[in-house]
Amino acid sequence: MKILLIEDDENTISLLIETLSTFHYQIEIAKDGETGLELAKAFSYDLLILDVMLPKLDGICVCRQLRQDRYQNPILMLTAKEDISLRVTSLEAGADDYIVKPFDASELIARIRALIRRSRAVLTTVLTWENLQLDTNTKEVTYGGKRLHLTPKEYGLLEIFLQNPHRIFSRSVLLDRIWSSGEFPGEEAVTTQIKGLRQKLKAVGMNADLIETVYGLGYRLKQEEKSTFNNQKIFSSDSVQKQQAEAKLMDIVAEMQGELQESLRERFDLLEQAIVQLATFTPETQIIKQAKVEAHRLAGSLGSYGYPEGTKIARKIENLLEESTPSLQNKSVQLAELVKSLQQTLQQQPFSSVKTLSSTVTSAKLLIIDDDMVLTERLRLEAVIWGFQVEVAANPTIGKTLLVSNTPDVVLLDLSFADDNESGLALLGEMNRNYPKIPILVFTSNNQLSNRIQAARLGARSFLHKTMSAAEVLSAANTALNQNSVTTNTKILIVDDDPSILNQVSRVLSPWGIQVTTLLKPQIFWEVLESTKPDLLILDIEMPYFNGMEICQAVRNDHLWSPLPVLFLSAYADREILYKVYAVGGDDYINKPIVEPELISRVLNRLERSLLRQKLGSQHDQQPN
Repeated sequence: MKILLIEDDENTISLLIETLSTFHYQIEIAKDGETGLELAKAFSYDLLILDVMLPKLDGICVCRQLRQDRYQNPILMLTAKEDISLRVTSLEAGADDYIVKPFDASELIARIRALIRRSRAVLTTVLTWENLQLDTNTKEVTYGGKRLHLTPKEYGLLEIFLQNPHRIFSRSVLLDRIWSSGEFPGEEAVTTQIKGLRQKLKAVGMNADLIETVYGLGYRLKQEEKSTFNNQKIFSSDSVQKQQAEAKLMDIVAEMQGELQESLRERFDLLEQAIVQLATFTPETQIIKQAKVEAHRLAGSLGSYGYPEGTKIARKIENLLEESTPSLQNKSVQLAELVKSLQQTLQQQPFSSVKTLSSTVTSAKLLIIDDDMVLTERLRLEAVIWGFQVEVAANPTIGKTLLVSNTPDVVLLDLSFADDNESGLALLGEMNRNYPKIPILVFTSNNQLSNRIQAARLGARSFLHKTMSAAEVLSAANTALNQNSVTTNTKILIVDDDPSILNQVSRVLSPWGIQVTTLLKPQIFWEVLESTKPDLLILDIEMPYFNGMEICQAVRNDHLWSPLPVLFLSAYADREILYKVYAVGGDDYINKPIVEPELISRVLNRLERSLLRQKLGSQHDQQPN
């Protein structure tokens, strides 16, 4: 088994290498997020172990990017913080599990084995192009039923082109992706391998040229109207339209960045006035208040325009203007330094936030409730490219009206409004009561843990920070829609001898459209299982007559029910109990008392993975023998 460890702490790396090597796992190391992301995309691993805090690109972003790119292998997150919101964020980003440092070696191995066992249940992924098939699990390539005998380099080239059908790869990039760090070939080696691959394909009867040479740039997979990738049809006309749309978006972003620079003049004038006022003995509170509002808006919008560092500085300015100490004159000096730093940051070249869209484009209705007009216009333009029908409300009152007149499929909600007495949290609670099936994503520059916890309790499906790019925000909205479809008509059976736990789980999951069947008496479990046919099973460990582990073993020993996802609940967090849970075939584990956001995230994550297995199984059954 091959594991990619993305971790920058040398002590943790040494410990994990020693532990995992004992169990005969092969380990490869990446010490920053960007390198880890590239390795995960370029090579095949059975499991990723991913730290949250990493240089260059944090673990949450790496995980989210991999899942957006349809990376299916299991991901185990490492974190040094026992932070509930961080756990929920990790799971929402697509992690299969997480473990808190310092960790017990036996628990780590148990979790790894459980993840790898579950991933093996996912049927073979086959990439196709006309009559060509590449099995990513067995590494077998066939054309019209005839097997091709490829060199490792030829196979690597073929796989990377099939997995990235629209991308042009230069020779230097292909060298980095396919050849190991210990090899030092020239770019002519790429040409030689591609020539050999073309000849072998032609020898088995492929008339069309699979790999297209783009002169001056490199190579890409040739686009055919009836070509298929991952069993999804891709039409060249759609590809052209998408490229045109993205090019248009890039032009619009460039234009709006220019407009942003124009608007900054007035904002900096106001901040300069605040500096002057703070240097006096009797500053005008209205100017200070206005400056704080503008700093808040800058903190929320600069990241979306390619200035993540600008967002951080603007947040410091906002916090400074909120403080009751230090003295006014010291505040004036600090504010002047921050404003100067912000001006210098905004003179730099912005980081492009335009992302290539996935092949699935939505046609859902999106309601954005936010009073930052510059930011909402940026989001609206990006949302149109994704296929969303967009409406914008500048305050909660307008938002409520639009909810009634044109009910959206998903809502993006800010938490604070400068010109409205109602807070976003109050509106969130009201919307969740009145429209429980509509996913609501909180989108705010206020990153405090208290707000995250309160938003989760009030029913927010996700908590997004305004440092995220517009593309990342729209991707999260699209994911929330997919999660909503996952839960429609989904059935869950929970077995627990505590009625309060049964009521709590039912209350938490029912608003998601999940049909929850509760069972107090484990002795009639099998009859209820066969009559309800659930999509997921939740078991308490300690119960009379039969405990949860015994029931799980019975499920795993039955050929019909063995694939059923099983999640355990227990008041015990003992390492030995955890090890036994995974040893008997449990897929996941939640401690009592139940943290509701964590329960929702884990259930949705498990249902989504189970649905994926079913889809892949259906596609595999439809493929010709």
